[in-house]
Amino acid sequence: MRLDEFLTRVRDRGEFHGDDEAEQVATAVLWVVASRIPPEEAADLARDLPAPLDDALRPERGRPETFGREEFLRRVAQQTGARPRTAEWDAGAVLSTLAEAVPRERVDRLLACLPADCADLFGGPAPH
Repeated sequence: MRLDEFLTRVRDRGEFHGDDEAEQVATAVLWVVASRIPPEEAADLARDLPAPLDDALRPERGRPETFGREEFLRRVAQQTGARPRTAEWDAGAVLSTLAEAVPRERVDRLLACLPADCADLFGGPAPH
């Protein structure tokens, strides 16, 4: 998926004012994702995303951190300056677009690395 298409989908889903805001939120969400998944998964995911979004997945962080949905959303909120409920909306806009932009196999691997209660943010039902 091209950058403009990705940002348009994020912008529309998140009801952002423009592509700049959509890109800022997408970068923040991807940065938090990268801190939660193994570096090799982050690198694989980065290869499927357009620049400059791929850069949010490339920081050298070492081992992935372990945290749940609440902390995930708190970190998104911290990155974007939003409230936690808004961060949930923002994360859903980005991650549901991500689920359309990358191969299903990559999404499945990503979901396996994240807390199970984050699956709904990708636009599908949470696993039971």
